[in-house]
Amino acid sequence: MGSDRRLIRVLKGESLSPPPLWMMRQAGRYLPEYRQVRKEAGSFLDLCYNPDLAVEVTMQPIRRFGFDASILFSDILVVPHALGRDLRFEEGRGPLMTPIGVSEIADLDVSDFHHRLAPVYETVSRLRQSLPAETALIGFCGAPWTVATYMIAGHGTPDQAPARLFAYSEPEAMDRLIGLLADISADYLLRQIEAGADTVQIFDSWAGVLGEEEFTRFCVKPVARMVATIKERYPDIPVIGFPKGAGSRFDDYRAATGVDGLGLDWTVPLAQARRLQADGAVQGNLDPLRLVAGGDALDRGVDRILERLSDGPLIFNLGHGITPQTPIAHVEAMIARVRARA
Repeated sequence: MGSDRRLIRVLKGESLSPPPLWMMRQAGRYLPEYRQVRKEAGSFLDLCYNPDLAVEVTMQPIRRFGFDASILFSDILVVPHALGRDLRFEEGRGPLMTPIGVSEIADLDVSDFHHRLAPVYETVSRLRQSLPAETALIGFCGAPWTVATYMIAGHGTPDQAPARLFAYSEPEAMDRLIGLLADISADYLLRQIEAGADTVQIFDSWAGVLGEEEFTRFCVKPVARMVATIKERYPDIPVIGFPKGAGSRFDDYRAATGVDGLGLDWTVPLAQARRLQADGAVQGNLDPLRLVAGGDALDRGVDRILERLSDGPLIFNLGHGITPQTPIAHVEAMIARVRARA
């Protein structure tokens, strides 16, 4: 059944009308039912690690909107947390960690990694049983570079300068960290596939801050290593890569990494997106702020994407995650406009 799901068919190269539709961060604070569960959970991490609650919030947007795909509710930083690093989330500040030192990289403990992430795997398994048969289930992880930026700085920064400086100052240590994250993250995705994920997405949210040489070294090569590991075990499971901010480097990313689908941020010109469709599926790339604005801005954004890309393999999505202030009525309007193209 998995290969018959519309999102999977597009990832394998089909063009469907209307295109399958989902949203990054579709389970989240813009939904009142999510906010209620979030209060019940206590902390964000407790929510991620509680299969009952994680399944519930993952299902909420499917029940409300009937998206073609559901993405596991979790966070990219559960990977370093499962490696024994401290992690907490503060309102208004986001994730906070103790910055990792050079000497600590060699001491990262992988022995308990999968045991600590067992609740995530249980969530994936229960989701596959709970979702409608036609709804694809997406597993995910953060790309090694993006996860490393948080481990090194201890928090997000405007241009991730601490990680970039670390890469220049401690290149061997950075290579060790990136390599470890690539291997353990690939194994993490394999476990999600085994639990029932139909496809997996690798989020490289900070790919756009790197220069050309560093992009190849820290974004392309580690993701290629991950994709090769996944494809060796599951050659028919599609992998989506999302190197946010990659710009012109999107052109070579699919061939260099082996990903099946390309997630495009909202800065990618539609002419470029159209060229990228010649080699496979693209996903995106509506500006999330058009969804906040609604009205003519939303309609024009949706229509331009559909006019330029809907006769090729397209997964309609935002160019990044939905923002908390997005009106639900605007989401409903977007879905109706996309599906009216049938």
